[in-house]
Amino acid sequence: MSYELRAVIAGEELLRTITRDVPGARASLEQGLALMPMTSDLFDSATNGDTTRALGFWGLPGGFDDRLAAWSAGGPVAFVEAEYFGGVGEQRAAVWDDGALVLGPLGIGEDEGFPVAGSPISQALRRLGAVARAGGDEFSAVGLGRHRHSARWVG
Repeated sequence: MSYELRAVIAGEELLRTITRDVPGARASLEQGLALMPMTSDLFDSATNGDTTRALGFWGLPGGFDDRLAAWSAGGPVAFVEAEYFGGVGEQRAAVWDDGALVLGPLGIGEDEGFPVAGSPISQALRRLGAVARAGGDEFSAVGLGRHRHSARWVG
């Protein structure tokens, strides 16, 4: 079974403001957070044409990190990506706040275990204010397991 996620995550009110001109672009998560999946259409419309892997991400459009930094003037904003198949995969995360990169980019490759601090995505969610529940992590606590593919988050 596979899991794929590429998304911007922020507080629900901030993301509502950011995406007000993009219908159906956001989905609510738990704990007051929301996400905007980086669909292929959004990627194509957001890129500045730069094809280098910004900050090591596969799904971050060229120049989009500047937009994330600008948005973070209103509160912390994360970009996360994960891709797993059969329990093997990788993930990356970064957080911007007050116009600057404040966490990461963090990454875990296929043959690496999670550090004591947790997965890159859980660390980013923690920076956004998410709190893990007993026996779980921030990823589960906000409901990121609800859909297995980015495009399924909005419809």
